[in-house]
Amino acid sequence: MTNLSNLSITDAHIHIQPFHMMKPEVQRTFWHNKPDRVELEGYAADPRALLRRMDADRIDRVGLINYVSPDLMGFTDEVNAWMVRYASADPARLIAFGSVNPRFTVDVGAQVERILASGVKALKIHPPHQLFRANAYQHDLPQLAELYDRAQAAGVPVTIHTGTSVFPGARSRLGDPMDVDDVAIDFPNLTILLAHGGRPLWMEAAFFLVRRHSNVFLELSGIPPGRLLEYFPRLGQIAAQAVWGTDWPSPGVRSMRANVDQFLALPLDADVKRQILHESAARIFR
Repeated sequence: MTNLSNLSITDAHIHIQPFHMMKPEVQRTFWHNKPDRVELEGYAADPRALLRRMDADRIDRVGLINYVSPDLMGFTDEVNAWMVRYASADPARLIAFGSVNPRFTVDVGAQVERILASGVKALKIHPPHQLFRANAYQHDLPQLAELYDRAQAAGVPVTIHTGTSVFPGARSRLGDPMDVDDVAIDFPNLTILLAHGGRPLWMEAAFFLVRRHSNVFLELSGIPPGRLLEYFPRLGQIAAQAVWGTDWPSPGVRSMRANVDQFLALPLDADVKRQILHESAARIFR
């Protein structure tokens, strides 16, 4: 195993969020086969507990994923204020993601500016859960362009879910990463992270987008580390545009550290691992 023991690690995608807001059917799916529910709810109740867990797992920073999906998931606009309050415990280590759902927002641009002013450091789009395509501004949701435009102007990255979802009501067809091709063209100075790399159906499309667009990054959360080189056999070629994430505590992700250790065991050069675990995120989340 490569010795990168002193490397600062950013996990750009974890789900410690207001679990109590989730709809009952969503909670049943989320908590299924999670014997550590009480522990996880304790992290949501006290950011200091999460910081201690990060210390134990030797994780320097985390991205606290958040998105507004009142009709499908139960998360209302209030999730933004919750996330900013939570991250205020240590803003240098806890990256607060914010969200605006243009299906439920009259003035998208003004709302984006409000949440950025409140302390949000990145934005999240989740097409299968928010029920619109990533490029819907070209069709029936023109106000979505305001979100991308404001983020681009502010230099704030946008993480876009790509790939499938198993939650009740999720529209997995909306997770096709090729929709992001339009976003990358129309907003060339916007930093875009492809969460989950299109897994398990669209990995080749995600890889193509990263190679085509200098402003698009492959975000590796939700992929078992042992299968990364099966999904992305040329991962080393795009290391400068790849960002580490785990999707913890999603099913199969035992801990943030366990995924890091499995990744370190892959037959990749030390420089590639350093780029993915730290350097790419250091440039994006300044």
